Amino acid sequence: MRIKALVLALFLAPALPGLAQAVTCRDVMFDGHSYTTCDVAPGEDLRLFLRGDELPYASFAAVDVALEAKGKQLAFAMNAGMFHPDLDPVGLYIENGIERARLITSDGPGNFGLLPNGVFCVGDGFAVIESRSFAETRPACRYASQSGPMVVIEGALHPRFSPTSDSLHYRNGVGVTEDGHAHFVISNEVVNFHSFARFFRDVLNTPNALFFDGSVSRLYAPMLERHDAGFPMGPMIGVVTDLTTVKD
Repeated sequence: MRIKALVLALFLAPALPGLAQAVTCRDVMFDGHSYTTCDVAPGEDLRLFLRGDELPYASFAAVDVALEAKGKQLAFAMNAGMFHPDLDPVGLYIENGIERARLITSDGPGNFGLLPNGVFCVGDGFAVIESRSFAETRPACRYASQSGPMVVIEGALHPRFSPTSDSLHYRNGVGVTEDGHAHFVISNEVVNFHSFARFFRDVLNTPNALFFDGSVSRLYAPMLERHDAGFPMGPMIGVVTDLTTVKD
């Protein structure tokens, strides 16, 4: 009953006037922890961002400045995958249909290599796809970002997650519901992987969900008057709207 009540509160909370409906962000309490989740409906203009003309954007503000010159703006944004010191993506990265970093299917150190990992794909719709399945099927993605580990796989939690783990970090990621909505989640306090994964599975009902990062977890949500800043970021993902949609 508690989970049903939380879900009801999540989707019935009133939207603030004057803000875009392309994305809806809410603060939610689950299992004693605070999360913020942003729901992006199918068909919205969801894009990945890495570099401008030459240099990495590195911040939400830089992306917004570039969009403003085209009469556009961010309605929401989040960091979207792990990156090297030069801000280049660790795994597969596709932007505007161009593959800029290759898919990695081998296991390895750190969270990225904790298989199964996965790919968030923006094509005809939104999808979280396990990396080796992605390699076999190579779905058409206009935008794609690989990260890891998967936190929910076909309705099951990642087998390596423990409810008693003392590995606590801020975490963010994405899950996709059966009706095609993409839910982007950031924890507002340190949590372990098990709690983070259960939020996707038990509250948002996403059969597949992907971890983006823990060392860097940031959110831009103007409807919540939130703009997380800090060290430069690599890949970012955001919903693009016309400039007048959010700003009066």
